Amino acid sequence: MKREAIATVLPGSRQASLRTAYAAVRQHTQQLVAGLSAEDCMVQSMADASPVKWHLAHVTWFFETFILEQHEAGFQPFDPAFRMLFNSYYVGVGARHPRAARGVLSRPGLATVLAYRQQVDARIDALLAQPLADAVLDLLELGLHHEQQHQELIVTDLLHHFWCNPLHPAYRPGQPAAPQPAAMQWQPLAGGDAHIGHEGADFAFDNERPAHRIWLAPFEIASRPVSQSEYLDFINDGGYRTPTLWLSDGWDACSREGWQAPLYWRQQDGWQVFGLHGDTPLDPHAPVAQISYYEADAYARWAGARLPSEQEWEHAARQGLVAATGDVWEWTGSAYLPYPGFRLPEGAVGEYNGKFMINQMVLRGSSCATPGGHARNSYRNFFPPAARWQFSGVRLARDV
Repeated sequence: MKREAIATVLPGSRQASLRTAYAAVRQHTQQLVAGLSAEDCMVQSMADASPVKWHLAHVTWFFETFILEQHEAGFQPFDPAFRMLFNSYYVGVGARHPRAARGVLSRPGLATVLAYRQQVDARIDALLAQPLADAVLDLLELGLHHEQQHQELIVTDLLHHFWCNPLHPAYRPGQPAAPQPAAMQWQPLAGGDAHIGHEGADFAFDNERPAHRIWLAPFEIASRPVSQSEYLDFINDGGYRTPTLWLSDGWDACSREGWQAPLYWRQQDGWQVFGLHGDTPLDPHAPVAQISYYEADAYARWAGARLPSEQEWEHAARQGLVAATGDVWEWTGSAYLPYPGFRLPEGAVGEYNGKFMINQMVLRGSSCATPGGHARNSYRNFFPPAARWQFSGVRLARDV
């Protein structure tokens, strides 16, 4: 999948650069949904996923609610009902349509949502033609990165929708073969004093700050994520039938849900793996994806290793031993918690990240569905430990 990067912000021309970036990001979202039918865009296959149409409207709602409503002269909403329909979790903004029932919103239709996007785009562009305070530009930049997050969710949610369709339609035809990876190597790091978190004036989410120093014990980290063929060895060795490899909560989930392989794997004339290109034979060289934290942890135990902490992962990335841009998000062994000195931003946008710092595990890096320019060493993704529908994989670590 082609990655689209946010335009680089040039010194002294931040507003002009953000105006260009806004057009590029919004256009990339349109490209992601090109060729989809209105029916494709309405499906909600589970409570954790949202219809494509809802994503298209919600990211537009963000710009209308947090920027136009506050800073546009004579503001009038596109449709007053949209304030409730497309609010995600911002309690400070007002009422919200239930997340699990987004798939019942046959109205407004897709054409109306696209018209909503077009109108808001024109109004944002007109606003950006005027001098704006840095605080407004900060909100706009946050909105662009917020839309990039939803670009990834459009892809991963749609993939789950298509998986639930017995026809298993392909999102994008064609399947490039993964190159054979180099043999996995253990890369040693001495540990000691380490720098973690984002600093500087360029963009980062609030949960990446403040930057701080920690102490790490010596450790080793694998040179690449685990491949499909390596994970198949775990399956064939009874990994899904051996409770001693699993955390108790994970074994309960595995037993209750009947897990026997990653989410999109099935046995039919050998192992088939469903992905963006439809059903394809298992690719031994591609990284394993669509596994939960529980599965990643069980695999690591089976392999005689463990998951890296998010601090170890970031330290290794700063040394150039792992890359922020990858094919799969990589589960870490770290709970999603605030950094020392973390403070919520003021206003409703303070609900963006901080209130989710409970019952989640951190993933690091990025995936094939992550837009270009969105990944960085300090980026903290997070999901509940049983989540499986993301492009989530595993990289091993071990103590020295």
